[in-house]
Formats: sequence, C-alpha cells, structure tokens
Amino acid sequence: MGINTDLLHGYPVIDSHTGASSIPKYQASTFNSPALGTNRDYMYTRFGNPTIDALQDGLAKIADARFSFVFSSGMAAIANALMLLNAGDQVIFPIEVYGGTGAFATKILPKYGIDVVFTAYDQLANIEQALTPKTKMIYVETPSNPLLKVTDMQPIVTLAKAHDILTVADNTFMTPLYQKPLALGCDIVIESLTKFINGHSDVVAGAVLTNNQAIAEELSLFQKEFGSILGVEDAWLVLRGMKTMGLRMQQSKHNAQRIATFLQAHPKIKQVYFPGLPDHPNHDVHMRQAENGGAVLSFEIADADKARLNTFIDALQLPIFAVSLGGVGSILSHPATMSHACLTAKERAAQGVTDSLLRLSCGIEDTEDLIADLTQALAKI
Repeated sequence: MGINTDLLHGYPVIDSHTGASSIPKYQASTFNSPALGTNRDYMYTRFGNPTIDALQDGLAKIADARFSFVFSSGMAAIANALMLLNAGDQVIFPIEVYGGTGAFATKILPKYGIDVVFTAYDQLANIEQALTPKTKMIYVETPSNPLLKVTDMQPIVTLAKAHDILTVADNTFMTPLYQKPLALGCDIVIESLTKFINGHSDVVAGAVLTNNQAIAEELSLFQKEFGSILGVEDAWLVLRGMKTMGLRMQQSKHNAQRIATFLQAHPKIKQVYFPGLPDHPNHDVHMRQAENGGAVLSFEIADADKARLNTFIDALQLPIFAVSLGGVGSILSHPATMSHACLTAKERAAQGVTDSLLRLSCGIEDTEDLIADLTQALAKI
C-alpha cells in the first residue's frame, strides 16, 4: 500500500469494541479487574493504555520497526534512549547535536559516570579516533539542527557493529516517511512527535523505536519506571495528526525545495543550508539515505545586524516567529536566541550558528504566497 493508505489503514485506527472510526481517548488512570487474581489487558495507564498502544502500533508501522515507545516529550525520548548507557560507558555525539541533547549530555550524563565526547562527523576518521574500549553508543543526528549538516549513516553503522556499539539516530527532521535509519542498520531511532508527525503545534511528545528485543525490554522498563509517559489526550492528538501526515509532508517538502532555490538566488541572502540543493556539501549522501530534502531549511541574511534582522522578521506576515518546527503553518526561528541559546557564544561559533542565521520550517501554505511574503520582507531591509 502507499503511504497515505498506510497512514489510514495500516495500523489500528478503528476501535475494536465499538467500531468507532477514531480510536477513543481512554481517559482513565486505572482499569477494573474482573476478579481476584485476574486482570484484563490493561491495569494502569502508566503500564499501558489502549489509546497509547494504538499510537505506538502506528509509529512502528510507518517506521518499519518491531517496537515503539512514546514519551511525554522529544527530550524524554532522548533521555530514555541515553539512559541505556551504564556507569563507565562512553557515548560519542556530533558537535552540532541538538541543544537539548547537548545539555543533557554535558550536565546530566557525567553525574552517572558516563563519559561524553563531541566530534565532527564530516569524516569517519574523527569518530574512529574517539573510540575507546568504553565506547558503547554513537549518536547521530542527520540532517543536523540548524545547519542541516548531513551525516553518512552507513559507514558509522558498519564501524559500530564491528565494535559492538549501539547507534542511535535522531530522525526528527526527516520523519519515518522520508528516512528510515533502522533500515540502514541503526539500532535505535528517536522521533520528536511534537514536530511533523503530529504536525499541528499543539502537542509535546516523543518516541523511541527499535528492532532489537533486548533494547525494547529495557525501554519498556524505563517507560514504566521513569514515568515520563505520554498523556492519553496527546496520544489521541498525534493519532489524529498522523492521518494527514503524508499529504502535509508532501506540500511542506515541496515548499522547502522551492523556497531554498528562491533564497539561494536572492542578492540579500548570504547562504542557504538545505540538503535538497544540488550544491549542498553532502547532497548525494543525503539523497542516498533519504527520499528528498525535507521541509526545513536555514539561511543567513547578508550584512545582517540586529536591526536588519528585526526589520525582516517584523515584515513577514505568514510564518510565525517561534521555537520548534513541523507545524501545518510555517515557523521561523532564530537559533542563536532560541534553540541554541543554552550554548555559549563560543560554542555557537564553533558550530557555525551565527547571529544572522534563521531557520524556516515550511508549512503547507501555497508556495507562491510564502515566496511573495519572503520577497516583500527582504525588500524592506
């Protein structure tokens, strides 16, 4: 079946008890037991809930995963995956890893005796040099946030398997529709459901997916005992959002490709970062492991000081100016003061996150309207 059919029929979308066309919100903390020593399929929502299970089944389906676990935020998903590490282990991260992941790595993991190494992923040799007998996990994020740097996953997976090391991939920017790290050999995939999968900027949620049963058993334990479960209402909203995900992503990625091409030719734009552009440094690698360039791009305005940036941002009429990404409406962000504000100026500079950098998550507006809006805003600076 095609992806839009799968998103509507490939997992439980009809309530088996009533025939309701939408899985109900089983808004209950506990479930009645029929008799002493006898339980139904569900006992307590922290241990399992029909609405949450339906979402987990749907995510597993679209990601081609055996096991799926949802959490109360993308950061909760990231944290639970990283807690698979033990005291004395080492984990390797890319220098330009998501700010929240970087903060967790530097401020929390060392408290548990876990060593953290950051290195550039542009050459496999950098990762090889960082390996020690303690290395138990290599963390990948491709494309990266916010400069859309591309990491070639296949060589990293091969290296990791040769040393019995887990590979974890944050796949939020591309979603399971357009990139499948599990199929490329990664052990664990993280998705921020807050973004494109839910797609309506009204839920905070995350997921961890794997095909490894031993890993799944640990994640199941973490989901119960750490307690960062997804609420029933939010699970239902993500199920609703997934139904139109294929159509939404088709328009969003189309908009990103057109806008990246438009901005690249504009005289007031210094640089465009988008893996769908043929001159992106790793365009060929990206198109080998993903289906398209995705729906997020970043760009730098030439000679941009704070006043010029504010003029441009204030002039825009369609995108909202906010953190996050992946909504039906376009979202413009300023990484230096938003997603990467937790980093020092020196750390941002090392990653290439300049004060003139803006990130655009493309929504489903008509392409011509978005380009017209960008045109008039650029004309005012």
